[in-house]
Amino acid sequence: MVYHSIGRRKTSLARVYLKSGVGSIIINSKKIGNYFSKYVFHKIFAPIKTVDKFNQFDITVKVSGGGFNGQAEAIRLAISRILSKIDIHFRKKLKNEGLLTRDSRKVERKKFGQKKARKRYQFSKR
Repeated sequence: MVYHSIGRRKTSLARVYLKSGVGSIIINSKKIGNYFSKYVFHKIFAPIKTVDKFNQFDITVKVSGGGFNGQAEAIRLAISRILSKIDIHFRKKLKNEGLLTRDSRKVERKKFGQKKARKRYQFSKR
């Protein structure tokens, strides 16, 4: 059986497909080592590590938008959602680790008459 879920973070969208297998992770038709640096591996593997299911699932991911950090966190959310669907006992573990919470923070928009979202132009009194 193939499970499917979506995860989002900032402007990233990750569609994750999970099935039982040997533990391979394919992201946008590339192996995980070729797509991401080792810096974000721990984020992607966090839900799998929490439920102790290493090398039991094959994961296929289609991810777009954002940077590598936002993409990794979107993938992490999607994997967590799938694992909570598979077994109800996993949900409590994942919830306690904060892996099922969607981080809704986004970049604040730039306002007119200002340099950036909150930074103002330099003020000159004279």
